[in-house]
Amino acid sequence: MISAIVQTFVTIVIAYIIGSIPTGYLIVKHFKGEDIRKIGSGSTGATNVKRVMGKKWFFITLFLDMFKGMLPVLLAQHFTVAFSDWGVLPVLAAVAVLLGHSKSIFLGFTGGKSVASGVGTILALNWIAAVVFGIVWVAITKTTKFVSLGSIIAIWSTPLTMFLTGSPIAYVAYAVVGAIYITYLHRENVQRLIKGVENKTEF
Repeated sequence: MISAIVQTFVTIVIAYIIGSIPTGYLIVKHFKGEDIRKIGSGSTGATNVKRVMGKKWFFITLFLDMFKGMLPVLLAQHFTVAFSDWGVLPVLAAVAVLLGHSKSIFLGFTGGKSVASGVGTILALNWIAAVVFGIVWVAITKTTKFVSLGSIIAIWSTPLTMFLTGSPIAYVAYAVVGAIYITYLHRENVQRLIKGVENKTEF
C-alpha cells in the first residue's frame, strides 16, 4: 500500500514537472529574446508562438506540447497501483500535465491553455478520441479561422468519443473535466467571440 502511494505521488509530481516545461516560452525566448507572455494573448501555446515566429514553429510547438502530454500518461499506464484496472493513475498523470502546462512552476504558475498537451494526454488514453478531436478542430478552425472556437468545440468531442469507444469510466470523467478546464482557460476568448472581436488565424 505504501509503495502504491509513493508510486502515485511520484507519478503525479513527474507529470506536473513535464507538463510545466514551457515549450513555447523557451522557443521564443531562445530565438527572439522575447517573453511570449507579453505578446499577443499572453499564452505560451502554439497559436501565440505562430504570431511571433510563423507557421513552422506553430507546428513544432504543437507537437512538442502534445508529446509532453502523452509521455507521462503512457508511463503511468505501465504502473500497477490501487484501482489500476479503472485507469486512475494515467488520469491523475493527465490532470497533472494539464495543470503543469497552464500553471507552470517554471513561469510563476502562468502558462498556456493546455489544448495541445491535453490532446497529447487524450492520444495516450484513447487514440480514436484524439483523431476525432483533430478532425473537428481542423474543420472548425479552417471554416471559421477561430483557433479558440475550434479548440473548444473539438475538446468537447472527446468525452463522447471515449464513451462510445468503451474507455474506462475514469478516462471519460477525465475528458469531461479536461474539457471544462480548457473551456475555462479560454473564457476571455469566449467573451471576445461573443462580442465579435476575437482574432482570426490563417493557416
